Amino acid sequence: MIDRLTQLFDRLGDYAFWQVALELGAIWLVVYAIVRFVRGTRAAGALIGLLSLVFVTLLFLGLLAQLDIFPRLTVLIDKLLGVTALALIVVFAPEIRRAGLRIGENLLMFSGGADVSELIDALVKSSRFLSKNKFGAIIAIERKSGLRELIEAGKPLNADVSEHLIKSIFWPNSPLHDMGVVIRGDKIVAASVPFPLIDPGELPDEHLGTRHRAALGLARQSDAIIVVVSEETGAISLAEGRDLDRWLTPDALRAELEKRLGQRRPPQDPTERTENADAKQPKPPKSKDTGAPRDNASDGSGVTGALGGVVGG
Repeated sequence: MIDRLTQLFDRLGDYAFWQVALELGAIWLVVYAIVRFVRGTRAAGALIGLLSLVFVTLLFLGLLAQLDIFPRLTVLIDKLLGVTALALIVVFAPEIRRAGLRIGENLLMFSGGADVSELIDALVKSSRFLSKNKFGAIIAIERKSGLRELIEAGKPLNADVSEHLIKSIFWPNSPLHDMGVVIRGDKIVAASVPFPLIDPGELPDEHLGTRHRAALGLARQSDAIIVVVSEETGAISLAEGRDLDRWLTPDALRAELEKRLGQRRPPQDPTERTENADAKQPKPPKSKDTGAPRDNASDGSGVTGALGGVVGG
């Protein structure tokens, strides 16, 4: 092993400095991209553990091979590298899938125009109403990565997106208010759709409940944009990727949706301007114990969520 390292450093002297620097920079960028992609997920710990195990194993086997006591270990080392590459693909299959989605996706399946404007308008107005009345809701906007498997587990609607329909779906005790809604294009394709949940320990705030677990769970497995309204506080949140933007006002929600859907805002209606003045976003309530903004752990009395789905919207 020492001889190989010595030979490696000797060979480096044969190359131009800028070539070595460029290659090292490219390697650093690849490693940085991988670390940044898995950071904050369960895959990060698994990656560190697996790479550490491989490094120690290769070092140990390499030293034994240099002693010429076990000549077959050289063959074993070469085979181990191939097995390690296969193990990385198997262990990090979900992360690799998400990376492929991020690379291959465009901004949205929408091409812009009146449909996007009407969709944003319906989402903002319904979210304002739900927030003001503290009716819990979770709405996913499908993009390039399809949600057909989730949709098939819900109740098919295939109805035009409208403010009144969204309000009706999430009205308390409505037959469809449990779990989530999926929007595709200008259609609400399904309601009562179960979304995947992340572990409670992965939430950015321990006071967040099942709806936010479902929103982040779906956001991490797809490129969907998820709007969440908390039943406990009335707070409006927006989930995409690993990010969860909380305590959005209706105007802030509109701005975020326009930015992420690639749609410029149309001239504001005077009646809507009046509604915005009257509808104030609730401030984060203070927890008695920690003083931190809180969403009830169940995120509302109607939530009886189970792993693999959200109950209570």
